Amino acid sequence: MFFASDNGGPAHPSVIEAIAAANDGYTSAYGAEAGMDRVRAHLRDLFEAPEAAIYLVATGTAANSIALATLSNPWDTVFCTAMAHINEDECNAPEFYSGGAKLTLVGDEDAKMSPDALRAAIAAEESRGVHGPQRGPVSITNATEKGTVYSPGDIANLTGVARDFGLKTHLDGARFANALVSLGCSPAEMTWKAGIDAVSFGGTKNGLMGVEAVILFDADKAWEFELRRKRGAHLFSKHRFLSAQMEAYLQGDLWLDLAARANATCARLAEGLKAQGNVEFLHEPAANIIFARFPRALHKRLLDAGAQYYVWDGDAYHRDPDEPLTARLVCDWSIGAEGADAFLAALKG
Repeated sequence: MFFASDNGGPAHPSVIEAIAAANDGYTSAYGAEAGMDRVRAHLRDLFEAPEAAIYLVATGTAANSIALATLSNPWDTVFCTAMAHINEDECNAPEFYSGGAKLTLVGDEDAKMSPDALRAAIAAEESRGVHGPQRGPVSITNATEKGTVYSPGDIANLTGVARDFGLKTHLDGARFANALVSLGCSPAEMTWKAGIDAVSFGGTKNGLMGVEAVILFDADKAWEFELRRKRGAHLFSKHRFLSAQMEAYLQGDLWLDLAARANATCARLAEGLKAQGNVEFLHEPAANIIFARFPRALHKRLLDAGAQYYVWDGDAYHRDPDEPLTARLVCDWSIGAEGADAFLAALKG
């Protein structure tokens, strides 16, 4: 009953095997290995983007921050929602890697940035001349931090607003696979065909030990990204261990299979929670994350039974047992139906 985070789940066995295999013998360093050539070709084919520049880093924070730094100037502001990982969970890394670009927070509806709110936020900036920040890139997250998803049409509406102001758009795809499985579209349809300029293609939350790809559909920015990655201490000398993970992830569409497993577990869990009758969903779960409110007494029952998850807005063990508290439940690829069923059985008592 481990629903605290998909970061806490195991790496898939085939990924561990690939890392061990990559440890055999000698190869070129710094991304010049043959494995990276294969990864680059696979991702270009997957995204239908033969000219895309593709790089690997070890963390989502590095992927997001170096990509955004490449798309912005130190005097710019990046437009994102308040709940965006770059705002809440990256310790000002985007500001650090960009050399000072700030973040402007944009209103959301059902945890998704709205085009009207984005237009208003962009229009309000670059209005004080040299005294204020200049307009920089837009960053959206799919699946969102609340478990909702942007359809390709939703994304196109936002990138259309950005283009009206001559701005680029970045997609934080830490849970890219979960969103894609939910939507049933292609990687190209969810990215460059909808107007995305750069994407952080996540893997760590979906069965990898630690690697993310950055895909720049504007290859003119490739050299700048390479310099920023090196200067930011994220160019691995033993890069083959990143390539090995990503190659195993892509092989046979493992990445989609793992995301489908996580999403299916989430759907099973959501169905059981709805049947409970006293559970309120803050957002309709569309991928592998649930935010649901139910009485404190039920939280205590679950935690006492060994369930692991975050209680978002209070202490499960004190005060009114009937007071509703919010649970954040995140499903990873390894939990499966048994984990969901055990959670639901513990909920019933």
